[in-house]
This record gives sequence, structure tokens and C-alpha cells, in this order.
Amino acid sequence: MPTSTRFAVAVHILTALAVTDGKPLRSEDIAYSANTGAVVIRGLLSRLSDAGLTRSQLGAGGGALLAKPAAKIRLLDVYDAVEDTELFSMHRTPPCESCAVGGNILEALQPALTRARTALEIELAKTTVADIATDVARLGKFSLPLVW
Repeated sequence: MPTSTRFAVAVHILTALAVTDGKPLRSEDIAYSANTGAVVIRGLLSRLSDAGLTRSQLGAGGGALLAKPAAKIRLLDVYDAVEDTELFSMHRTPPCESCAVGGNILEALQPALTRARTALEIELAKTTVADIATDVARLGKFSLPLVW
């Protein structure tokens, strides 16, 4: 199954933006928090901006900001914005059509995979970036305001 860190890092970005109380964050500062490169953060910010989840403030003191309240950004919105692969990959080459299993496996497997994808989407739609920010604060490993 294909995996990517884009979703987790994008939620990290949005959560960091949510806890700064409207203060723009530079990609370098977010990268420090996420322990990744600023280029990775800028790429994700671009996808998040295209989806209407973040915006940029130019000039001195500029950086990334949430484009709408964290309580209105569902994790499903984030997933849709940054993930571009199918949740489940199929065979790299088509299975053997003349085999009893190979000729039927894709059609037999598809309903279960569709149900799994639907369950994931339902669950991600229940949680917002504000919920994640609240949990981060509740865990108490930092104190607000953050110093970037």
C-alpha cells in the first residue's frame, strides 16, 4: 500500500498555524517544528493554498496563515489537498485473466476497498484542525505562546 508523510506533515503545518493566533509563520520555522526541510513545507503550503486552506502574507513579518478558521478545516479537506495517490494500489501488471483467481480478484476485492476508503473519509471528516490543536495543547508538551 502506498504511504506518504504528506498528510501528517500538512496537519502539522495547519496545527502550527492554528496555535499562533493569526501570526504568520515562515516556512523555515514550520520546517524546524516538523523536523523537515523548508522546501518540503513550501511544497505542502502550495497544495494547501490551492485547496483554499492557507494563504501567504508577503513582506517583512510575512509567512503562511490559515485561510479560514481551524474549526472549519476538516482532516478530510487536508487529505484531499495533499494526497494524490489511491489509498490502495492494485497489481503493477494486470493479473492473469485465464486464471480463476486472477480473472476475478480485482472485481472481488474492489467492494471491500471501497468500504475501507469510505470509512476513512467518514472518520477524517469528523475531525478538524482545531480539534488537533486542542489535543496538542492538552498534551502539554509546550506552553503558549510558542516562540518560533
